Amino acid sequence: MPVKIGMVSLGCSKNLVDSERMLYKFRQKGYELVTEPGLSDIAVVNTCGFIQSAKEEAIETIIELGKLKEEGTIKKIIITGCLSERYREEMAEQFPEADAVVGIGNQEDIIDIIDRVLAKERVVSFDSKDRLAITGDRIISTLPFFAYLKIAEGCDNCCTYCAIPQIRGSFRSAPMEDILKEAQWLADNGVTEIIVIAQDTTRYGKDIYGKPMLPQLLEKLCEIEKLKWIRVLYCYPERITDELINVIAAQEKIVKYMDIPIQHCNKEILKNMNRSGDSKYLTDLMSKIRKNIPDITLRTTLITGFPGETEEQFEELAEFVNKIKFDKLGCFAYSQEEGTPAAGFDGQLDEETKNHRAEIIMQQQQLISEEKNAQKNGCKFEAVVEGFDKYAECYFGRTAGDAPDIDGKVFFTSEKQLEIGQYVTIKITEALDYDLIGEVTDK
Repeated sequence: MPVKIGMVSLGCSKNLVDSERMLYKFRQKGYELVTEPGLSDIAVVNTCGFIQSAKEEAIETIIELGKLKEEGTIKKIIITGCLSERYREEMAEQFPEADAVVGIGNQEDIIDIIDRVLAKERVVSFDSKDRLAITGDRIISTLPFFAYLKIAEGCDNCCTYCAIPQIRGSFRSAPMEDILKEAQWLADNGVTEIIVIAQDTTRYGKDIYGKPMLPQLLEKLCEIEKLKWIRVLYCYPERITDELINVIAAQEKIVKYMDIPIQHCNKEILKNMNRSGDSKYLTDLMSKIRKNIPDITLRTTLITGFPGETEEQFEELAEFVNKIKFDKLGCFAYSQEEGTPAAGFDGQLDEETKNHRAEIIMQQQQLISEEKNAQKNGCKFEAVVEGFDKYAECYFGRTAGDAPDIDGKVFFTSEKQLEIGQYVTIKITEALDYDLIGEVTDK
């Protein structure tokens, strides 16, 4: 009987792509892939180690798998990903139930690692981060019509609150021809929506070509015939050029959606985060984007409670959110991450204050979202079908203004039977705070 392998992929979409590459290697080797790790012989956990809540989720997952191993349900546990890369020997000591604790660079050798643990060897190894492939063969684990396309690894921005450069290494882009080859393969295998990702997509190509090349890459991706929607995430505000804005505006396949994590708007806070800009710069940028791409959906993420954030600086952020009225917004309380410069800053705020401020921003955003959704009542939008909710007795999916996993849904009825991945026109009949309700209509 073939060895059964179950994968648990935690954290971001970039981690998910790494997991999909490992899944491909398992299948090539002839292992049986199971969706439930508790039914596997070997459980592989691709961890996230970005912030405290992610670390806690990874640790809880490992503990649960450890119990299953103790009961004899599963035989081996392999830990990889950001948490093992970040804490290395600590992880190996803390989890003796793990048969292997390896870094992200070791994912290239995951088959060899499995062979070694099956031979009853315990593997603790941390190779160069640069060995982690950016592009290559993979198994699509998302819904079959969309996939993430990773164009770079690591980060050189060195924001003071962030551990990513320590964990994932320096920024390095994949050659454009490799990215286009993978995108073509995805399209040939039924993917109609690709979501372009990197820690900072707007820096793409600077290390290889001497200048950022995201606009040129996007234009090339638009030439792939079978792709319908191309979405870009993680655009760094200071690197959003007129050229990039013009390409997004002009290319029909690029959905009018930009994810721009700004983190804050106060000049002093941004400076302490090792980021540039201020409220005026960001206001002008959002105005320019909206002027040039009138139907754009703007998404951002913010951090409240950064060390030293005064009540006045927080109020400036709250006023900024009400003024700009982002279409989508996520707000997180600052997480004090050991090994980052900000962890040693004076003026650390208590958890209650940080969380309370995040809640205020999210309450504001809920009202903004409700107001924006109400304006869509009676309008028609193209949407992609993601599934059928048997309890609500309706289909659900996403418009071009919604990215998977992080944004809202549209729930809709149809007189005809629909397929997952099908694109339909929806007339909105009711608006909720984050979701929409409608019905399929003729164009």
